[in-house]
Amino acid sequence: QVQLVESGGGLVQAGGSLRLSCAASGRTFSTYDMGWFRQAPGKEREFVVAISWRGRNTGYADSVKGRFTISRDNDKNTVYLQMNSLKPEDTAVYYCAARRPRAGPYGVEDAYDYWGQGTQVTVSS
Repeated sequence: QVQLVESGGGLVQAGGSLRLSCAASGRTFSTYDMGWFRQAPGKEREFVVAISWRGRNTGYADSVKGRFTISRDNDKNTVYLQMNSLKPEDTAVYYCAARRPRAGPYGVEDAYDYWGQGTQVTVSS
């Protein structure tokens, strides 16, 4: 079992930065691929970025490439999402998720076994 808790969300002006953290309480965190998804008001949840269990591979949604960076520290059971050059369209609840390593695309929500409760990110213009 893996329990995930996101933090670091808040209000920021366009062009600003935020760093989200996802802390895992489970002892098997380091064996999971980790992803970030987001859901804007009135929209479906969408894939943002993911990182493989060893941190060697990453995958980014086109909308955040060059602006967001995912990283993880398995010794701290934590995955991070550094968000730079934020845009109003980045406003959403950001969710951390964990999946057992597999060959499928990172963006398939059903492949993730555990989900956090989300943290709100609001970007003002």
